[in-house]
Amino acid sequence: MAEQGFLKQKPGFATIAIHHAQEPEKWNSAAVVTPIVTSTTFKQPAPGEHTGFEYGRSGNPTRNVLEECLAALDGGRHGFTFSSGLGATTTLLGLLKAGDHILSGDDVYGGTNRLFRNVAAAMNIETTFADFTKPEEVDKAIKENTKLVWLETPTNPNLKIADLATISKIIKNHGQHIIIVVDNTFLTPYLQRPLDFGADIVVYSLTKYMNGHSDVIMGATVINDDELATRLRFLQNAMGAVPSPFDCYMVNRSLKTLALRMEQHKKSALVIAEWLEKHPKVTKVLHPGLKSHPQHELAKKQMSGHSGVFSFKHSGGLQESRKFLSSLKVFTLAESLGGYESLAELPSVMTHASVPEPQRVELGITDSLIRLSVGLEDTEDLIQDLEQAFSASF
Repeated sequence: MAEQGFLKQKPGFATIAIHHAQEPEKWNSAAVVTPIVTSTTFKQPAPGEHTGFEYGRSGNPTRNVLEECLAALDGGRHGFTFSSGLGATTTLLGLLKAGDHILSGDDVYGGTNRLFRNVAAAMNIETTFADFTKPEEVDKAIKENTKLVWLETPTNPNLKIADLATISKIIKNHGQHIIIVVDNTFLTPYLQRPLDFGADIVVYSLTKYMNGHSDVIMGATVINDDELATRLRFLQNAMGAVPSPFDCYMVNRSLKTLALRMEQHKKSALVIAEWLEKHPKVTKVLHPGLKSHPQHELAKKQMSGHSGVFSFKHSGGLQESRKFLSSLKVFTLAESLGGYESLAELPSVMTHASVPEPQRVELGITDSLIRLSVGLEDTEDLIQDLEQAFSASF
């Protein structure tokens, strides 16, 4: 099958997810499941002295367990959680100052694009968008004041793959001061570990696969560098975009099944992508696990397979897309991705509506591009649902 030939899985992933930083001996009760500590403040033995915790924004026992576990899953030393994925991205902007330059991938999550174009620009931080599938473009786009490089691989929603090792080498040749950030939301550390390929920071919307149950909004970053981690720990506390203890408990719970869930997402999505590729109404399927994907061979070198998110283009236009999406019965028409339930959406008017139209046109985010997030339902039921939607729409 097309999924064969990908990078071998890192050993011990599921064991780390279940046990790391959450030994029952850490708690007086010896609870096997990490307790939820809801207290916003902690008693101090003397003024200005504390036993590890002082105020809930600055640190929380439940949150600390999750952060340590997340770091271990990515092979990193430091983990940080935030109130949302965009909360993590906004906090990372705190590493910059007026006059700095961001080099970003052109095909990124619409919220990231909006944050850079509107919010960062208002802080006098300039952003250039480049095609990261072309390393020579990246090399040319770096400026003297470039301080942050932001990329997704695979991208959202076109599933383009960037060569992480090559890109990292190019950027570091321009100076070690440039911070390389990789949004790894689509794959999770189960399928890709950007730190292994030269990234400085890995960022996640934990809302998606890491939580996987569509009931928590949260973000995270993982870092190896101690100095950078110290800066980010200060910003996490100073800017205050932190998650609740209960949400941290929920994500920590969900990590226990991440390996199992990603295996099923991976398998089901590939079967559906192969089916779509043969459908008479489909003109293109964008899935890195297919041999037809332009960066399929590159994907196999840095990924351990692909998740349940991919896109396809059909032969119709906006009218057919609307009818198709409204006709789905098992897939739910909704934004987001990575949950146990299958979702379908139209990026041009939903997740990427905030991207300027000229940029959408240039990227190929047309009204015939549909993004799927394949969940954990029976694969045959999902295929039948897509088939009946095609029949109702064309």
